Amino acid sequence: MKTDDLISVLSRDARRTGPTVHGRLALALGIGAVAAFALLTATIGIRPDITAASRTMLFDLKILLVATLAVAAVALVRAAARPEANLPKAVLLVPALLVLFGIGHEVATQLPAALPMRLVGKNWGVCLVAIPMLGALPLAAILTAMSAAAPRNATLAGALSGLAAGAIAATFYGLHCTDDSPLFVATWYSIAIAMLAATGAAVGRRVLAW
Repeated sequence: MKTDDLISVLSRDARRTGPTVHGRLALALGIGAVAAFALLTATIGIRPDITAASRTMLFDLKILLVATLAVAAVALVRAAARPEANLPKAVLLVPALLVLFGIGHEVATQLPAALPMRLVGKNWGVCLVAIPMLGALPLAAILTAMSAAAPRNATLAGALSGLAAGAIAATFYGLHCTDDSPLFVATWYSIAIAMLAATGAAVGRRVLAW
């Protein structure tokens, strides 16, 4: 059987089983999100000034950025579950624009001498440990759900699963982190999320291949 014919057959099967696969993904995302939040509250906890912080633009921008990235990543994962995957890359436009807006605001409102300190922040080490820790269970749940799908590119599907898990974890970690600078978020959150994406790619290459 030719590759294109095989993909067509798998596509028809995926359309018949699509709701089941997407249902499993929805369940996995729900379980992963609850697990990540429970782990956050049981370990490092929510920042004590969360009420005051929620009234500031930078905190709201931080949460909005990682939340929209999570939504975009979930859309990509859902698309990647199908063998004829046509990834809606445009969904990444909103988080990308939020990053550019945040960095532009930071550069425009802060003295140049203060930018390096705001980039490094106080909690970069915690960030690089906490986000992968919070994202481990969501990643495992998403990969388990994806194993019932038929992704055309197992490595890419795994990486997108890691991206989604990382963005979900980063959203909850943002409730703990006191570094709200867009420079900090764009740098350290991205590195931590990329660690999960790399893990997802490595695991997905093995468990999602067909």
